[in-house]
Amino acid sequence: QVQLVESGGGLVQPGGSLRLSCAASGITFSLYGMGWYRQAPGKQREMVASIASGGSTNYADSVKGRFTISRDNAKNTVYLQMNSLKPEDTAVYYCSAAYFSLAYWGQGTQVTVSS
Repeated sequence: QVQLVESGGGLVQPGGSLRLSCAASGITFSLYGMGWYRQAPGKQREMVASIASGGSTNYADSVKGRFTISRDNAKNTVYLQMNSLKPEDTAVYYCSAAYFSLAYWGQGTQVTVSS
């Protein structure tokens, strides 16, 4: 059984920080590319950040310099450190695990940036 469980979301003020975690089970974690996606109200889901099995990373232009994705293969966990948060970052954040065309998704965690 494959399971991705996100945690760390919540309500923060603009300029604040959050760290999201995604714990994976049921997969050979080190072989999978991991990613964070988000879906804001009224918008399509977009890729926020991804990290390949080899460690290379990609970021959406809107979060470059503010967000950092990392992975800990020993813990089967991927993280998203979010700094300098903006109201525009408000969304449901989803964790993904992908191996070529095979993909799994977590249930999502709500991030709300508001004063």
